[in-house]
Amino acid sequence: MCGVAGIVDLKGRSVQQVELERMADAIAHRGPDGAGYWTNGPVGLAHRRLAILDLSQAAAQPMISSDGRSALTYNGEIYNYLELREILERLGYAFRSRSDTEVVLYALQEWGIDAVLKFNGMFALAWWDGTAQRLYLARDRYGIKPLYYTRSNDAVLFGSEQKAILALSSFRRRLDQQALVEYFTFQNIFTDRTLLQGIRILPAGHYMEISTGRDLRSKQPVQYWDFNFREPDVKFSPSEYSEELDRRFRAAVSRQLVSDVEVGSYLSGGIDSGSITALASRERPFMKTFTCGFDLRSASGLELAYDEREKAEYMSYKFKTEHYQMVLKAGDMERVMSEIAWHLEEPRVGQCYPNYYSAKLASRFVKVVLSGAGGDELFAGYPWRYYRAAVNDNFEQYVDKYYGFWQRLIPNSLLREVFSPIAGAFDSIWTRDIFRDVFKHHAEELDRPADYINHSLYFEAKTFLHGLLVVEDKLSMAHGLESRVPFLDNDLVDFAMSCPVSLKLQDLSKVVRINENDPGKKASIYYSRTRDGKKILRDVMSKYIPAEIASAEKQGFSAPDASWFKGESIDFVRRTLLTGTPMIYDLLDSRVIRSLIEEHLTGKTNRRLLIWSLLNVEAWLQQVDCELS
Repeated sequence: MCGVAGIVDLKGRSVQQVELERMADAIAHRGPDGAGYWTNGPVGLAHRRLAILDLSQAAAQPMISSDGRSALTYNGEIYNYLELREILERLGYAFRSRSDTEVVLYALQEWGIDAVLKFNGMFALAWWDGTAQRLYLARDRYGIKPLYYTRSNDAVLFGSEQKAILALSSFRRRLDQQALVEYFTFQNIFTDRTLLQGIRILPAGHYMEISTGRDLRSKQPVQYWDFNFREPDVKFSPSEYSEELDRRFRAAVSRQLVSDVEVGSYLSGGIDSGSITALASRERPFMKTFTCGFDLRSASGLELAYDEREKAEYMSYKFKTEHYQMVLKAGDMERVMSEIAWHLEEPRVGQCYPNYYSAKLASRFVKVVLSGAGGDELFAGYPWRYYRAAVNDNFEQYVDKYYGFWQRLIPNSLLREVFSPIAGAFDSIWTRDIFRDVFKHHAEELDRPADYINHSLYFEAKTFLHGLLVVEDKLSMAHGLESRVPFLDNDLVDFAMSCPVSLKLQDLSKVVRINENDPGKKASIYYSRTRDGKKILRDVMSKYIPAEIASAEKQGFSAPDASWFKGESIDFVRRTLLTGTPMIYDLLDSRVIRSLIEEHLTGKTNRRLLIWSLLNVEAWLQQVDCELS
């Protein structure tokens, strides 16, 4: 786990190391264990190291092949690297280190960019193929590790974070207003845009080729892998599916324990992190676990159930872990909002400051932590979402229903009015088309509710999960912490995509209308009628975790902000968004937004997600110093 950066000069000018040093210094927090640089005429690679596998200098990067033909800067972990190493050794390759980096380098040299199809893990990499005089950028299947790029002054700049690009003064900072419209529509960015014009995120499961030599140019990203949720052509018995899930899940957790430094695990009160901890602790006795709870003295209503420390402590007792926890209070969000905006670089899904504190806690004790991300998206953990669009006359009706649901922040009837200060940007894009385009590579033969559910699972894996993964990476690496996601093991994902919906969800006919802003309420309404979310996972994991945890209602990792925003944090909200001249009102209609905020503060409507998003974007605007128009 590290930070990468680099330059390809499309005019053939030599890259200067001082430029690479500036880029690497901007992301030094990602790799506190060392820095490295490599230049070859118009190509330059930089690296910041967080040493996890093979702590010696033999594993330092950028890594150059023994014959000098290839160079690699790489961020991530390949969990099947030992199997690949054996294959490469049989092909005649000799290794100087025990690292996965060297395996990635020679795999690329042997099989070309198609080698990425063989990698079971997470990665963002830049590989120089000296024979072909090409640089390849590539990102893992699921988007666990981010990689940004831009073209500026006839050069391609890239990095693990936008900060690496912004470190070079040649880049002109201008707000991408269309990306802002996208964010305030979905509380996420579904396209490859960022909030800065010209900086793009390489999509998950894609690579990009940049040619030098006589053919100086950069090509469009190429997709090499995609999710494919589907009903199987041949179904097996439920017991056979359960046995296979058990086998693959145990193998996934075991694979991701490979490390030369200590590995810990997040441990909430839920099934996902609990199952990972249960299995990991069998191989790593007395492993360290981490929980973030909440001071609920000022919370009310359903938010009184948001603190899961008691459940986490119970599982820690059962699995004999060395357990650490942190308790967050209302003022803790205000204290780190500026830091979070700086590390995130742009807001994404949800309210993430609890994740920031959790990573900070874990980083005090370990360099690697296991996360439960991905379990809900693979095994249908959000049934109240899927059911609202499970029965449709056709694909377009499905899109209309699900698009309406995913407008998370601002009522559709107010969108045009809210964006009136940037009406040109709003009028130039159709957010429904952006939503629909997510499905352009997924089959549209939809004949039954299960097909629509699989469409929803595909959508959420491509968008919601991707947003969560970007947040997870940024906020863990803010503290020099590697976060691993066992649910996103290739073999486990392959199983989940072909597992029948009937084994994940039981009743496909229920549609529940609920408020997405209130995770407690939506869960209580849904589970009062059925408890079928992640059904097969619950059944299989019940042999490893307490039955009351396996069958419990889903509880998202959320702070009681609905209460705090109109209680102890109300002064912070008013000071930031309702007084003075917030920069956000250069972009959004002040009167409408202030009215929506007041609806929350007076208890009329729960708008916690909108308030969090406004606070986050305002903090970002105060820092980034970009042109708004």
